[in-house]
Amino acid sequence: MRFTRVLDVDAPVEALWAFHERPDILQLLQPPWEHAEVLQPPRSLEVGTRVVVRVRIGPIPMIFEAEHIAYERGRRFVDRMVRGPFRSWVHEHRFEARGAGARLIDEVDYDLPLGALGRLAGGAFAARKLERLFAYRHQVTRDHLARGQAGSSM
Repeated sequence: MRFTRVLDVDAPVEALWAFHERPDILQLLQPPWEHAEVLQPPRSLEVGTRVVVRVRIGPIPMIFEAEHIAYERGRRFVDRMVRGPFRSWVHEHRFEARGAGARLIDEVDYDLPLGALGRLAGGAFAARKLERLFAYRHQVTRDHLARGQAGSSM
């Protein structure tokens, strides 16, 4: 399954990238309704970086652990789930200059557990949850950049 969400901002691509390099980025981008706890924040966006977040799937706590597997400074980084609620999860973050502004493209390729049964039973739920999560994250990003709060590098 694939989920894509695009954000255009009125800020330079360097500011958009710098915002994602903030050491507190995951705390900033976690919606309050998710009740997620960042156990190991990213030390950088570079290959090999690991991130660990405790999430809840309904009443069940789970660990979501991701490793950064691709990195091109200022252009893209990719993380892959190594432990968590999905059968597979690869999230590419692409950054593009657009005149005086910038574009962020979040593309997630994922599979739910239980194969076809998982897609049938949870596909629509997962899609809605991703849409709501990334809508929140993109609004937070837009708001911080509009206030000139990109942040500092890791």
